[in-house]
Order: sequence, then structure tokens, then C-alpha cells
Amino acid sequence: MPKKHRLKRVFGAEERQHQTELLYNLTYAQSRRIGAVTVKITVEIADFKVTKDSDSVITTLNLGSCVGIALYDPNRKIAGLAHIMLPDSTNALDNSNPAKFADSALALMLQEMTKLGANKAALQAKIAGGAQMFFSPAGPASRIGQRNADTTSRLLRLYGIPILGQDVGLNYARTVELYSKDGSVVIKTAGRADKAI
Repeated sequence: MPKKHRLKRVFGAEERQHQTELLYNLTYAQSRRIGAVTVKITVEIADFKVTKDSDSVITTLNLGSCVGIALYDPNRKIAGLAHIMLPDSTNALDNSNPAKFADSALALMLQEMTKLGANKAALQAKIAGGAQMFFSPAGPASRIGQRNADTTSRLLRLYGIPILGQDVGLNYARTVELYSKDGSVVIKTAGRADKAI
């Protein structure tokens, strides 16, 4: 009896060690397969960021009438995200921050992505935002979200950059996440399911 008891205890210890090794190997394999995001980059309002780190996510919060412009080079995994507030810098009284406007923000972001090695001919775009957050008397100000989205789309066409996905309009704010490993974009909205575009 004592020998059987000792054998059982030894087998139990070996089994636990084996199970621990299996769990470690599985966890390691999953982390290698999934590729955990290591860098989080936040884009503020009237701002843009670019990266060539393929394990990063660029995010911007609370896009109401503003528009998020996501650009991606799938061959070199270079990504950029802008959070623009207004469509056109040429008629603005204060255009000291070019990242505030669709025209100048897009031009600058393209410039910075090219510096990182992006190929303009390979770039793809996704856009989100452009909501009408408040009802107001008819006029340009009441349609700023739509103007932002329309101007962004027009500019991307002029640059020859295809829009592969969009989530624009309606009357709610959006948070955008751009994943540099594959160019996927996830839209998050309070009270709604996450949406990939």
C-alpha cells in the first residue's frame, strides 16, 4: 500500500508538470498566432498620426461631425489616421493647425506616410464620422458632418486612393481603431455592436 501511494503521488506531480507545460506552450503559440498589439497610438481632435510599426493600433475618440480618415499601405504595413474637424482650410479665418482641415490634414498625412516608405499608388482608405449631432436651422453649419464626409471622399478620389469602407452620417459619435498589421478598422459606438469596415 505505501508503495502504491508513493507511485500515485509521483504520477500526480508529473501530470501536473506536464499540464503546466502544455498550457504554457498553448499560450505561447496563441500569442504568436494572434500577434498581440504592442503599441497604442492616440490621435487627438484636429490631429493625425502615422506608423510603420506593424504591431500597433491607432485610435481616435468621439468622432461626431468630425471625420476619421484611415490610410493604409498593405504591402509595407504603413498606417495613418487623421481626425479632421472642418472640410476646407482655404476659407478659414484661422488655419494655423493644418490637421484641423480635411484638405491640409490629408496632404500632410500623405507626406509623412511617404517619408516612412509608403507607396501612394498602393494606399487604401476607410472613413468614419460625419454625423449630424445636433439639429439647427438650415445652413452650412447644420450640415458640417455631411460636408466633412463629402469633402474627404472627393479629396481621396482626387488623390486616386480607393475608399474600401466607410461608416458615415446618422446622429451618433464613433470611436475608430486602425490596426496596422492588416489595415482593419473597427468602429465602436456606445449602445451598438462593434463594426468592422
